[in-house]
Amino acid sequence: MAANDLALDLEELQQLHSIAKRPRVLSLISSEIRNLEKLSKDGASVSSSQIPAPVLTAAKVIHNPSLNYVSVSSFSWDQDNDKVKIYLSLEGVDQEKMETDFKPMSFDAKFHDVHGKNYRFSLPKLNKEIVPEKCKVLVKPTRVVITLFKASKGNWLDLHYKEDKLKPSLDKEKDPMAGIMDMMKNMYEDGDEEMKKTIAKAWTDARSGKASDPLKRYT
Repeated sequence: MAANDLALDLEELQQLHSIAKRPRVLSLISSEIRNLEKLSKDGASVSSSQIPAPVLTAAKVIHNPSLNYVSVSSFSWDQDNDKVKIYLSLEGVDQEKMETDFKPMSFDAKFHDVHGKNYRFSLPKLNKEIVPEKCKVLVKPTRVVITLFKASKGNWLDLHYKEDKLKPSLDKEKDPMAGIMDMMKNMYEDGDEEMKKTIAKAWTDARSGKASDPLKRYT
């Protein structure tokens, strides 16, 4: 039976119930009204169950497995006794799209979606130790200022760590002459052709016993 027919029958039975007088007739009409009301409810449940439930879909996540970065090459820096400031010439950086990683001897800064490009500035090994939790980045309209707080006060000769190749080894258990020979080796590797010839000759003389001190000619 269609839902519309049920509604019409139910309405008519309710009208008859309102004018009926005899108890038996009232009981019969009431029973039929209850039956129709039950059929009406069951029909509504079936109809609603046939309506497809909305399908919930998860929000789409843009997945980019590898981002390309352009290295920031234009920068300057200065320092005082407590901190180092690095100035990057980078315009249009969004503070919310910036990622930084400060460590005791290094830091890495990434700037995403800057005029359609991703930029990166990092120093894998600093001249001296810093205090990561105190370091900060300030974004300005035309540049970015990175402040590194020094772990110990003093002057930095450079931003990058540079090993002193001319400094002989101070290992007490090592032959003192070995430290000098290591220094000569470094000088040979970094020197020009003339320097290499001079050091090679001094080395040969030292091994042949002609010169007891391979650095004697430099003093």
